[in-house]
Amino acid sequence: MEPICSSFSSAIDRNTLYVAFVCKLPKKPSFRTQGETKSVSHHWGYVAILCAALLFGISITANKILLESISPLIIASITYIVAGTFLGAISFLPQKTKLTSFLKLPGNTRSKPTWKDGVLLLSIALFGGVLAPSLNLIGLNQTTAVSAALLGNTETLFTIAIAFFFLGERGRPRDYAAMGLLIMGAVILTTNLNFQQIGSQGTLTGNVLVVLAAFFWGIDNNLSRPLTVRGSLLHVGSLKSIIGGGLLFTIASLYDFHFIPSTFAISWLLILGVFSVGLSLLLFLFALQQIGAMRTGVIFSTGSLFGAVFAFFVLHEPISLVQVLAGCLMLGAIYILSIPKKQNPNLV
Repeated sequence: MEPICSSFSSAIDRNTLYVAFVCKLPKKPSFRTQGETKSVSHHWGYVAILCAALLFGISITANKILLESISPLIIASITYIVAGTFLGAISFLPQKTKLTSFLKLPGNTRSKPTWKDGVLLLSIALFGGVLAPSLNLIGLNQTTAVSAALLGNTETLFTIAIAFFFLGERGRPRDYAAMGLLIMGAVILTTNLNFQQIGSQGTLTGNVLVVLAAFFWGIDNNLSRPLTVRGSLLHVGSLKSIIGGGLLFTIASLYDFHFIPSTFAISWLLILGVFSVGLSLLLFLFALQQIGAMRTGVIFSTGSLFGAVFAFFVLHEPISLVQVLAGCLMLGAIYILSIPKKQNPNLV
């Protein structure tokens, strides 16, 4: 039998929980019977995913500003711990509250965790909660926020490639063509077509680190799918974030990365953890149920464009025509990957 959901459709999601939740969705989003209510729900689904993408885009510029005075590991650790605490608090809310009812948060499963689940949880905490965020922020510190935002789309490519080579999943010819476009866009953004200085330090190193972070998030995505299908999505996300953030904070402390708390820094770290990570996820889950996985994933990928635009206006970073074309190329590739396979109407 074919897998419940394929990475060729689920890899458009931004993080591990997004990928796993797609597997739990019915083929079509369910709406209430009344036409007016359906229209309103559909509308709020689009609003939710645009807000989620906007929050993600803002976080790139905010992180770039914080990196001027705070270590990348400190930023990653505190935001992940805060996000994990926020998600954990939401996951323990009674199912009958107005918030959980409106957002239709996924309920918990009753399957008993095994030692294999523990190994998987530690693995995704290592790849998705330690290596990926730390490398992403270290890379962001050495490159522009514009490039980092657009290069984040390579996570889609790595998620698909890992599923192809190690999980035996296969796609359609246009899926492979889209992967080629993603690779092309990533190469253009990483090098900015300046091959004469390919060996120089600076933005190239930062771009490579951002792509490497996307690779580790791709591993995280594939490892998380079986675990989150069996357990609570919010619980898994909360534990991964808290474990990963705790490990990062320990590493930062061992390396004596000095962090002098200030009202500005603490406020922004709390805001980023709650809104750009935690709330962004909740809005994504809500949108998935209202407008479906395909539209949700495609719209969320615009977060990279929001990030580039904020970097341009707030940080005054230049955006070249090459970056614009490469970004459009990658977004087009993600849209191709999101197109669902046509089903034979004669098959039941």
